[in-house]
Amino acid sequence: MFTGLVEATGTVVSLLEKGEQASLVVEIPFAHELALGDSVATNGCCLTVASLDENISFDLLAQTLKVTSLGGLEKGKKVNLERALAVGDRLGGHFVQGHVDDTGTIIDLSPMGQDYRLEVALPKSVHSLCIDKGSLCIDGISLTIAELTDESAVFWITPHTLKATHLGEAMMGQRVNLEADLLAKYVKKLVQPG
Repeated sequence: MFTGLVEATGTVVSLLEKGEQASLVVEIPFAHELALGDSVATNGCCLTVASLDENISFDLLAQTLKVTSLGGLEKGKKVNLERALAVGDRLGGHFVQGHVDDTGTIIDLSPMGQDYRLEVALPKSVHSLCIDKGSLCIDGISLTIAELTDESAVFWITPHTLKATHLGEAMMGQRVNLEADLLAKYVKKLVQPG
């Protein structure tokens, strides 16, 4: 379980394809505090520490590569990182599982005064789980939906969030991982017939 509050950014060292799977190696600022088997949300996807060399290695399953944007990472790219929530920690974002529902596309990231306007095109599967002022996790960042259009969600990004996450380097057309609010998923399942 995570909060969607990005703890740090890391840098991709390599992404090595292994058939239908892959190995992702990331330079992580808090690597010395990790142990084998620890969970680290990487761009919002819960990954398990597979090796502790100079950098941290994660195994990416075929399903992970299919559902997330992680397969498109390149050497030198920044990724958002968050360690799993410890019992007793403050929950400042919202409940995030690190289970990516689908990907969306950044269609706007522009300055508006001191803040930034971020608009992400959403697939129908995620859009149906969103409401105005609800939560949506974008690449591991817990964000509040400021406006929900017919095909996208608009967010207002503070200068701190832009600086503390990989959004400072984000580009138009970039794929991002999306995780809808956990409660929305349960409610949808409960009200669906059959």
